[in-house]
Amino acid sequence: MTGPHASDSADPLDRLHPGLLHHVINTLGWPGLRPLQQEAIGPLLDGRDAVLLAPTAGGKTEAAAFPLLSRMEAERWTGTSVLYVCPLKALLNNLLPRLQAYTSWLGRSAALWHGDVTQGRRKRILRERPDVLLTTPESLEAMLVSANVDHRQFFSGLRAIVVDEVHAFAGDDRGWHLLAVLERLQRVAGHPVQRVGLSATVGNPDQLLAWLQGAAAGERPAHVVAPHLREASPTLPPPGDVQLDYVGSLANAATVIAALHQGEKRLVFCESRKQVEELGTALRARGVTTFLSHASLSADERRRAEEAFAEARDCVIVSTSTLELGIDVGDLDRVIQIDAPHTVAAFLQRIGRTGRRAGSSRNCLFLALDEGGLLAASALLLLWGRGWVEPVTAPPEPRHIAAQQILALCLQEHRVGDRLWQEWWGGLGALGTAAEPVVRHLVAEGYLGRDGGMLFVGPEAEKRFGFRHFMDLTAVFTAAPEFTVLAGRTEIGTTDPALLTEEVAGPRRLLLAGRSWQVTYIDWSRRRCFVEPVNDGGRARWAGLSTARATSYELTRAVREVLLGATPPVSLTRRAESALVRAREENSHLVHPERSVIIRGGRDTNVRWWTWAGYRANATLAASLGSVADPLQRPTAAYLRLREDITPRDWARARASAAEHLCLPAVDSRALAGLKFSAALPPRLAEATLAARLADLDGAAAALLEPSRFTRPANT
Repeated sequence: MTGPHASDSADPLDRLHPGLLHHVINTLGWPGLRPLQQEAIGPLLDGRDAVLLAPTAGGKTEAAAFPLLSRMEAERWTGTSVLYVCPLKALLNNLLPRLQAYTSWLGRSAALWHGDVTQGRRKRILRERPDVLLTTPESLEAMLVSANVDHRQFFSGLRAIVVDEVHAFAGDDRGWHLLAVLERLQRVAGHPVQRVGLSATVGNPDQLLAWLQGAAAGERPAHVVAPHLREASPTLPPPGDVQLDYVGSLANAATVIAALHQGEKRLVFCESRKQVEELGTALRARGVTTFLSHASLSADERRRAEEAFAEARDCVIVSTSTLELGIDVGDLDRVIQIDAPHTVAAFLQRIGRTGRRAGSSRNCLFLALDEGGLLAASALLLLWGRGWVEPVTAPPEPRHIAAQQILALCLQEHRVGDRLWQEWWGGLGALGTAAEPVVRHLVAEGYLGRDGGMLFVGPEAEKRFGFRHFMDLTAVFTAAPEFTVLAGRTEIGTTDPALLTEEVAGPRRLLLAGRSWQVTYIDWSRRRCFVEPVNDGGRARWAGLSTARATSYELTRAVREVLLGATPPVSLTRRAESALVRAREENSHLVHPERSVIIRGGRDTNVRWWTWAGYRANATLAASLGSVADPLQRPTAAYLRLREDITPRDWARARASAAEHLCLPAVDSRALAGLKFSAALPPRLAEATLAARLADLDGAAAALLEPSRFTRPANT
């Protein structure tokens, strides 16, 4: 154990630094700490790894900062001893003033380092190391490989790392990248580094904590702090505060939003950038003060919108998931959701943006645009009402991250022993012995050189990733090849190149930042297009979502429950009730309470097996059913297609065989383009990585175990 000690019976507040406690009471004016903040004091002061769970605005930042700052003073930490890592630069910008205030109370300092920080500011940070550094994993990687940063000296005093929104990392490849970078940082520091994750509610907190511990999982003391999970019942808002409406179109949604809740500050979530643009334009046309936020708007454009929204009162901001995380946009009155988010966890984040003001409660209005949106929202709310939240699981087999990390390590250390490289990651997952085939391939293809038992960056890596001092190597994730849109010298955002190449009658016009723009010039070589404002006629378009957001087994099964009569525990408008009754009547032949349904004939000649098992499970089933599956199909979340001439006997044999030998889905080679560093993998390993991520073996097995029956549509 490290840090100030006290008996278990002592008031945990007594363990905080008295100067810090003085400011909590007198500067912040707090009468005391919240349960999470009190319960985090002991584990963090004792040096334990921990995950702190609380709903949005639950005080997680302070729950981590106050004990670590107290420990910093008690143990006289020097240099940059705490890293505060976030998934978004905007979230870091938002947190900096708070952490600067907290550190200043103890005569300490905090600073910001990410891609938008100026070179002059970075040089000052290197000269005068702050006690707390706020940064991103990508910026940490860049510091480790930079010739301008003495990483051993800079990180020598590192004692603790706080990972904010840790669930947002753990569910995708940024999480694997973060873990790998943390292992390298710990080895550079030369001693164990405490890890503290901050998270919204997740379905598997113990597994999330073990994931965050990385190679040390099970070896170091760890603690989940989640006082809200011990409540006797789920904390559901009062009846009526979560409402489901059916509006039928985006234009109707704009009319409803413009008419309701006037004088209030409203945050509207959409599931695509195109939808954000179109809804924002429609609201402005109805006289509503409207701001927009999504990933294809420039950072300046997003910041201006978010600041204006935070200061305004009677207004709306329309956003994708960019505002789902804890960026402060002021005191919200209401959250509105178009259709449904892709997970219950995302909904918890979004509804958590409301109810922060005394006397207010958390609320959300769902506006379904069509039958699919209505069923998706009903299914999500059904699971939410039961207190169910998705477990956060890391993507399997991150071989491409292993390739990137091995190259980055060689760039960092210049030369690494060909039998010692694994020690940098302590056997972490794909960076242990499983990465040996990756290293052999990197050497064979010239990405790595080998001489005298040492590995170093080879000519092929310099050719592919060496642009601008290997910046491309530190950017782990592939972004769509979008064009930058500029009005004069002002960057508005980016757009899909398809909008610039498709044939159009008349002037070419774009919709971006909620305004229409006419294209005046396209610089193809530099991927830029210049525009000027026009009144209307603009169109928005971006590449579609990946299967990483494909509907899950649990949510698809909940849709089936809704069609069979289950109703979520929320307030439904008359329109929603009528639309739900209609959906149940029209789809009654597709569901059965005790078995799946195989429908032959109908509008086309296809035979469809309605599994209601989710996209990944159906893709797995399509690959596993061999000759009885339609070879040309595209599985959906609800069904997959079987051969037209299939008989019940064929089906019984194929089903029994598939149950014993489930196969990974087939991978389109073109999909590898979205897996950065796949070029640095043997093709078979790159395809195996994608196939493992497309599969849901458990969901497929459950679907095969369920009885099924052949039937025909009622109208045939």
